[in-house]
Amino acid sequence: MFNTLKTLMSGANARAEDRLRDNFSIELIDQKIREADQNLKAAKLTLASLTQKQRGESRQIETLQTRIEDLMERARQALEDDQQDLVQSAAQAVADLENELALRQQTVDRLEARILQLRHSVQTANRRILDLKQGAITARAVKREQGLQKRLNRHVGGTSPAEEAEELIARVMTQADPFEQSEILREIDAGLDHSTVAQRMEEAGYGPKTRSSAADVLSRLKAQS
Repeated sequence: MFNTLKTLMSGANARAEDRLRDNFSIELIDQKIREADQNLKAAKLTLASLTQKQRGESRQIETLQTRIEDLMERARQALEDDQQDLVQSAAQAVADLENELALRQQTVDRLEARILQLRHSVQTANRRILDLKQGAITARAVKREQGLQKRLNRHVGGTSPAEEAEELIARVMTQADPFEQSEILREIDAGLDHSTVAQRMEEAGYGPKTRSSAADVLSRLKAQS
């Protein structure tokens, strides 16, 4: 029982979430694009920082190479003058500088590899965001069309104002005529009190006429002329 209720609640929550996402799809798209823009901005800042560090390391390498070349030249001159102490000191300094140079070169190599990878990611993310923004424009247009279509469907598929007016006119036209109803009621009442029996017998030719007709008037006019 508990598992069944849990499944039903999960399904209801999922449907509610889908309806919410559908209703606010454009807002969600805009928010996700803003988040992607923020991530891209952070990646650009990281790329700029790595590039700055790589350039700084490259300048340090150039400085080390200049110092090594300078010490090597001085050591050669001291060697020619048989200044062994100075030559030994220069050799040790050159060795230390070369070790530092090797470490900095490894750092530069790692930075260049990381920069190349990050630059590719930034370019890919930038193209994707441009596509997303274009897609958002299309989505807004489609959403507007869907809204217009829904309103049109309500008029076409449901009861439109014109249809309601036609229905009201039809109801009025099909209602009973109150004047006709009153005439029928009088006829019914007359039949009930037998007041129409003599009229019907008169019309059939039995007994004297109690009402004149147009034919009677014409007959009198002919007789007088």
